Order: sequence, then structure tokens, then C-alpha cells
Amino acid sequence: MRLDVSDEETISQAAKQLEQHEEPVSLIINVAGVLHGPGFSPEKKLAQVSPEALRRVFEVNAFGPLLVAKHFHRLLRHDHRSVFASLSARVGSISDNRLGGWYAYRASKAAQNMFTKTLSIELGRVAPNAVVIGLHPGTVDTRLSEPFQNGVPEHKLFTPEYSVERLLAVIGAVTSDDTGKVFDFRGEEILP
Repeated sequence: MRLDVSDEETISQAAKQLEQHEEPVSLIINVAGVLHGPGFSPEKKLAQVSPEALRRVFEVNAFGPLLVAKHFHRLLRHDHRSVFASLSARVGSISDNRLGGWYAYRASKAAQNMFTKTLSIELGRVAPNAVVIGLHPGTVDTRLSEPFQNGVPEHKLFTPEYSVERLLAVIGAVTSDDTGKVFDFRGEEILP
């Protein structure tokens, strides 16, 4: 099935397709994210901020996961444990921002984290077995991080397989007490 987090109709159609399956849904992971693209990259200073880049980055990183939740949340409302997880980033932590820059990406991930917390409260009222979390995968060797890998020590640049393995372990360990939180690949909470 095709799903584009910046196209709500595709999200709605994908959710309707999934509803046709008889098995309850136990895990939804939103992995869509954007850091750079044609004509934009992370801002190193305020003068580089562009409304077009802000819109695009927020559309994918913040609005996308929220729209996925809007259309898929009802599939998590059952008597079994379920998890809604979205890839976030440590740079979305306001308290952890020591370097500045990357305005659009940082702010979009902070907004995503707020949406995660807010969703966890609403879903907790109607689906007490659902856990809603954000996940920081670390620096993963993908096209998203490729232009920014120069300063990353080799042991801190993860293969996609390693990152997925770690994130699945975190997902497997979270409980209803963890809903609304953001965790890194080690299972450590990232504070807002």
C-alpha cells in the first residue's frame, strides 16, 4: 500500500486497507522524516531560515506523524497491548539543545514530541493498552544523515539493521507507564 505522510488522502486509504485485516494491529511505526532536500538543508544560522523549508520539514516531521495517528489510532483500540511509535530525534529536546542551528528540524521534532505526548493522553482514555512513544534511532548510515556524518565517530554511526534491532527492543520493553515519552536506541528517556 502507498502512504505519503504529506498527503492525507493516502494515509486515510492505507488505514482503510489495514482495517480489512482480521488480526488486531499491535504496532504502528512512523519512520518518515526529512532533514534536507532539494533547495534546503539544516540552517547553521538564523539568516538561512526559509519559510518554504520550514513548511516542508514541519509537514513531514510534525504533521505527518499526527495525521498517521489520526487515521490509524482506532486500529490500536483493542484488549491487547499496542504501540504507536514515531521516529523522533534527540535534537528535538529543548533542554538538550546546546549547539543551536537546525531551526526547522529541531522545532519540527519538538512539535512532534508534543504531538506524541498529547496523543498519548487522548488515546490513553479510550485505549488503555496502547503505548504512544517517540524514538531516537541514533545517527544511522542513511541518506538523511549522509551529508552530516563527517564528525560522527565510527562506533556512533549505526547500520540501519543495528538501529532497528535496538528500537524494536525498546518497543518490546515499554509499558503503559512509558506512554507519551521519547526514548533513545538504548531505552533511555530523552527529556523534553
